Amino acid sequence: MDFINSLTLFFGSLIANTLASLSGGGAGLLQFPLLIFLGLPFSIALATHKVASVALGMGAAYSHIKQGQLNYKTCVYLIMTGSVGVVIGANIVLLIPDNIAQQLLGAMILALGVYSRFKKDLGQQEIPIHRTFNGWIVGGVGLAFIGIINGSLTAGSGLLVTIFLVRWFGYSYKQAVAMTMICVGLFWNGIGGIAMVQAGAPIHWIWLPILLLSSFLGGSLGAVLANRSSNKVIKIAFEILTFAVGIKLLL
Repeated sequence: MDFINSLTLFFGSLIANTLASLSGGGAGLLQFPLLIFLGLPFSIALATHKVASVALGMGAAYSHIKQGQLNYKTCVYLIMTGSVGVVIGANIVLLIPDNIAQQLLGAMILALGVYSRFKKDLGQQEIPIHRTFNGWIVGGVGLAFIGIINGSLTAGSGLLVTIFLVRWFGYSYKQAVAMTMICVGLFWNGIGGIAMVQAGAPIHWIWLPILLLSSFLGGSLGAVLANRSSNKVIKIAFEILTFAVGIKLLL
């Protein structure tokens, strides 16, 4: 890779991960297509993107832990329920008609963005709901399904987890983004990357150092911005990313 392409990869990934860390997901909107644009085949780009995304969670972790935005019991629950789906998704990715799956996911993400836009008070403060035994069970099924999406598709699962935590469990946007970045960015993507490698998907190791550095820096910067922003600002950032990701997947 020449110097110009290296700079393009670094800054493209930095911007993608900063926006994702601020809004609760969507790094694949820019980073994955960028890898394709720079010449990687689909399967190699997907596996490389998944592994690099782990650094996004690592970069966001320190800031969110320091600010006390994490509910650790919920984080463990998120990791355990979602990881089951991630492993399934990583192993069935080649069996799914990619264009149909991405269009359905795009429509769903776009609809969630519209829903959030019209629900002015959504996620502005924590209002605990569905935190009963049955609520956690139903929530676990939903998160496992999102985990399958995370393991098999390129973008959008973090945004789904963010809105799921806000709508189903009543967390604020700031809390939901913090938990999504740690659990999805660090653990789900890490498990998915390992599962994809074991399933035979190759990783482009030469580009990985640049991606890891830019993802880590982007995760850190986005987390700082999220902790300094109000729930209203994070909600707007989330909605912008859902519109962008949804339209991109539909086209």
